[in-house]
Amino acid sequence: MSKNVAHKFRTGLKPQAFVEGMTKNQEAYQKWSEAFTWTNEADREFFASLAHRDDLRCLILAAEWCGDVIRNLPVVLHTLKDTEMPIEILVMEDHLDLMDEFLTMGGRAIPVVIFADTGGHVLAQWGPRPKHVQEVMIAFKQQNPDRNAPDYDEKIKIARTEMLEKYGDGPGYQAVIVSELRELLSSI
Repeated sequence: MSKNVAHKFRTGLKPQAFVEGMTKNQEAYQKWSEAFTWTNEADREFFASLAHRDDLRCLILAAEWCGDVIRNLPVVLHTLKDTEMPIEILVMEDHLDLMDEFLTMGGRAIPVVIFADTGGHVLAQWGPRPKHVQEVMIAFKQQNPDRNAPDYDEKIKIARTEMLEKYGDGPGYQAVIVSELRELLSSI
């Protein structure tokens, strides 16, 4: 990846400011945040071990109206908390230039978690949702390439329902995100 995000450093919000400033979905966000627990001590130790690295930065494209952000951002923030990595939340609408560099299958899907070095060189990215949930959207897009098709809206509703089922009712999906982030950060 030859993308560079240095120009976005110090333009975002601290995670706490983003959460405190929410006017929509704050309760749901808090519910998923409070549901977080480490299911694997080795994972917790891995993320804590990153605290000695001072070469990583994290930018997260997000917006409070997005269901995937409400569900996934708390997990990402809990997971990265002990890394002491600088984390900034970039509200998508205020950073469309960056959003358009990190499209998912040609569309604006959030959250996008971007890991960069101190020079802003992008090392890895995660999002907008766990792989097993994202598979539903990938299949949907492959089968429904025409957004203007008369049955597109009806079919995307079905896909969204299926994605919610893949997330499940409880916080089980959170361990999947932890594992995906660990795999990603282990590779850089």
